[in-house]
Amino acid sequence: MIDSLKKYAKPFHSMEDLDPLIEAIGDAKYVLLGESSHGTSEFYTLRAELTKRLVQEKDFSFIAVEGDWPACQSINRYIKGLSRSNQDIREVLESFNRWPTWMWANKEIMDLIGWLKDINLNTNRLEKVGFYGLDVYSLWESLDEIIGFLSKMNSPELEAAKKAFACFEPHNRKNESYAVAAGYLSEDCMKEALELLSTIQKNKWKFEDDQESSLNMEVNALVTAHAEDYYRTMVKSDADSWNIRDRHMVDALNSIINFYGENAKVIIWEHNTHVGDARATDMKDEGMVNVGQLVREQFGEDEVFIVGFGTYEGTVIASTEWGGNEEIMNVPSAQTGSWEYLMHQAGPMNQYLLFNDQNRHEFSTTIGHRAIGVVYHPEYEQFGNYVPSNMGKRYDGFIFVDRTNALHPLILEHVFI
Repeated sequence: MIDSLKKYAKPFHSMEDLDPLIEAIGDAKYVLLGESSHGTSEFYTLRAELTKRLVQEKDFSFIAVEGDWPACQSINRYIKGLSRSNQDIREVLESFNRWPTWMWANKEIMDLIGWLKDINLNTNRLEKVGFYGLDVYSLWESLDEIIGFLSKMNSPELEAAKKAFACFEPHNRKNESYAVAAGYLSEDCMKEALELLSTIQKNKWKFEDDQESSLNMEVNALVTAHAEDYYRTMVKSDADSWNIRDRHMVDALNSIINFYGENAKVIIWEHNTHVGDARATDMKDEGMVNVGQLVREQFGEDEVFIVGFGTYEGTVIASTEWGGNEEIMNVPSAQTGSWEYLMHQAGPMNQYLLFNDQNRHEFSTTIGHRAIGVVYHPEYEQFGNYVPSNMGKRYDGFIFVDRTNALHPLILEHVFI
């Protein structure tokens, strides 16, 4: 495979060197940009620069990310001029207060947010570029958003929202508490959450205004129903809860697309494990699906372009345990025989690779492909951080940064090297 990489992978030193990647995207309406960790500076900056070009050169409509809907709404409102005028970017990013905060409260994202706000200043309301979160975790925050809005309107739908809130309230906003009660004790709020979703979906036309309230209410209701399902399921099945989460992200995406209209063009930022087609990995054997697979199946492969990202070595922001302090950790040299190792052997430099009908078969061998999560133990990574993948089928393009550096959180109080 090294010979094939030497033949097809091209070095890049600047964004202009990635012109062939932009050209290969062509008229695709759904561009998925991955990352092999949630704490690498270069992945954020490269995705940001690619996003700028897609917005400017190909009129993409919005960015959808692996983040909470309510927190990402603070960015969306800021860049569209829907929030108070004296708010600054740092204040906006303080909305990301649920761990891991560094995923979006970081210095790398600030430039893109400022750029999007400037782009939107001279754009009419219906054509402003948006920024949205697709994830499922924000159960309590989404309920708060729904109740707050309905209370201001004195809406009759408030009763369904309060009924759902009353069911969840005994768990004191602790996801683990609800998961145990619902998963093991059958003390769940499924009925209340689904009734709230149904009520909001039937009546969302009442919430239409120039503040995107109908979309906001619809997706927050989706989050409430799907988060309930996710937490109820997670204590019993990792595969089932994974599928609930990724199916939710596509449901939320479809709500945004419907809001923008059939001509909407979408840029999605998520981890490689979400955007790289699950059918080309061992996830398929476990019955797992992901966003990349679902989007390809729904919209057709000609409309979708998926770009994976990876590195040979460097540093990364992560934690040794869920909810723990973030640390700057060393990323060891890629495991011998892995995709990242072979790319480095083909040339220890930054490279990009385009997969197409002429060369996909040359990259069809199943190979380990590194994936680093928010919880990371570099010393043990050979035991669980490599996903067996058919790279030619998993992606349409790949960006390789030979040596990467840790992301720069806005607040990093606990640093270890």
